[in-house]
Amino acid sequence: MASYARVLKIVPSRTAFFVCDVQDRMRGAVSNFDSVIKTAARMVRVAEVFEVPVVITEQVPKVFKSTVPEVMDRFTALPESQRFGPFPKTKFGMLVPEVETILSQKDIQSVVLFGVESHICVVQTAMALLAGGKDVHVLADGVSSMNAEEVPIALARMRQAGASVTTSESLLYEMMGDASASNFKAFAAIMKDEKINISDSLKSLL
Repeated sequence: MASYARVLKIVPSRTAFFVCDVQDRMRGAVSNFDSVIKTAARMVRVAEVFEVPVVITEQVPKVFKSTVPEVMDRFTALPESQRFGPFPKTKFGMLVPEVETILSQKDIQSVVLFGVESHICVVQTAMALLAGGKDVHVLADGVSSMNAEEVPIALARMRQAGASVTTSESLLYEMMGDASASNFKAFAAIMKDEKINISDSLKSLL
C-alpha cells in the first residue's frame, strides 16, 4: 500500500514566525549569513501583512551579541501586539518558558522557522515543536551553519521527522492563497521590492 506524507496546511491566524539566533557575532562565522539576514528581514517585514506574531530568541547574547539591526529594525516597526522577544537563552532550542507560553496563549498550530545554526538550534527547535504536536515549516533559504555541509543533513533530518522544508516565497504565497484577498496589494508590493534579495538567498543557500 502506498504511503503519503501528511500535508501541512498553514493558516495565518494560527501561525507564528520564529527567528532563531540571527545575531551580530554570527557575521563572518556562519556560511552565507548575509543571505539568512535578508530572508529573516523579509519574513519579519511580511509578518505585518498577515498579522502574524514574530518570536525572536538570542543565544547567550553576552557572547553572540544582539539580533542584527537589519532584522531588529523590521521587528520594532511591527505593532507591539506582534512582537515577542528577543528572549535570551542558554539552551539551544528556542522553546524557553516565555516561548512556550506564547504558543499556548496564541493557540499557534504552525511555526515558520528560520535562523542559525541549522544543525543545532534550528533542528532542536523543530524537533521540540514536532514533539509538541505543532506543524513546522523550515525555510531552506533562511537557515545556515558555520559549516555549510551541515545544512542539507539538518534539513533532511527535519523533513524525515515531519517538518515541511520549503522556501520563503513558496510559503508566503501559500499563506496568501488568493490574489483577490484584501491584503494582496501590500503583499505583492513587498515581494516585488524583495525580488533581488529572494534570488540572492536562493542562489547562495540552496
